Amino acid sequence: MNIRRAQEKDMKRIHELLDQVAMVHHEGRPDLFKYGTRKYTDEELKELIQNNRRPIFVAADQEDCVQGYAFCIFQQYEDHNIMTDIKTLYIDDLCVDETQRGKHIGSELYRAVLAFAKEQCCYNVTLNVWSCNEAARRFYENLGLQPQKIGMEKIL
Repeated sequence: MNIRRAQEKDMKRIHELLDQVAMVHHEGRPDLFKYGTRKYTDEELKELIQNNRRPIFVAADQEDCVQGYAFCIFQQYEDHNIMTDIKTLYIDDLCVDETQRGKHIGSELYRAVLAFAKEQCCYNVTLNVWSCNEAARRFYENLGLQPQKIGMEKIL
């Protein structure tokens, strides 16, 4: 697997993987996630691919076909009243094609993101995982991530 920054030529495949994630979320929480919608328009995705504050990494196979991605966002509180000025790389979305899972592609992507974050002098890497996505939670725990905070709700 070749881990590299996403390019415009990857957009079709990234959209396909985004659709897989959308379906997992919709099936887990249909009260929150719409069915059959796109997370990004083509124009929005093009802009994200070019945005160095929101790097997107892809795992491409020998034929340069994208088999997974990691959408990231740099976050930093600067001159905040109570928060320190640490720089964080937040993983907004990580996906491996459902037909390719179990081949350690997600682990490779995650390790590449960690290496990138270290190169960028980040203090930490964070992400959120929906409680309805038990497989993703186990995956992240197996990589050594631990809860930083817990979101809670009461449905009225």
